[in-house]
Amino acid sequence: MRYFLLALLLVVYSNNIFSQQIVLLKLSDAAIDLTKDNVTYDGRYFSISYPNGDVPANKGVCTDVIIRAYRALDIDLQELVHRDMKANFHLYPKIWGLSKTDTNIDHRRVPNLMAYFSRFGTVKKISQNPKDYVPGAIVAWRLSSGLTHIGIVVNRKSSDGKRYLISHNIGAGQLLEDCLFDFKIIGHYSFSG
Repeated sequence: MRYFLLALLLVVYSNNIFSQQIVLLKLSDAAIDLTKDNVTYDGRYFSISYPNGDVPANKGVCTDVIIRAYRALDIDLQELVHRDMKANFHLYPKIWGLSKTDTNIDHRRVPNLMAYFSRFGTVKKISQNPKDYVPGAIVAWRLSSGLTHIGIVVNRKSSDGKRYLISHNIGAGQLLEDCLFDFKIIGHYSFSG
């Protein structure tokens, strides 16, 4: 009986890992699909509906790539981040001087997404080894300007075949680029919802 239960637990664990991998590959596909849309970089504050709200489809920043890719999988980060921030505001960065949540912008801030993924996803190691960054992973960077940035590792390789590309928006719209190690990596996550 003991061996049967252990075998059953192993099957359940294996199925769970397999399901997570499928979600991450779907996230990668969704992030690739987003690069087909014509989006202008626009970091203005937008008043957007809640839940499942979005800035205008032709506008966006790096976090909107993450939000839209997860929405393609029916995972609403606007609602998830808001609910957790409302219950645990003290666990989120206080960079903006706010005293309460704001459903229009909280999920569109890189440090808030990093805090959420740290709490509910898997924090992965930060390295200079491209093999550690697999499709569906979320990577956050600190730019030389001091600003933060975020993108999704996708299932397409760099021209030299050594790295996966990144789906992100750093100013020229939603693009696929070979930029994994172009900036200082400050976060590496896996989140399957």
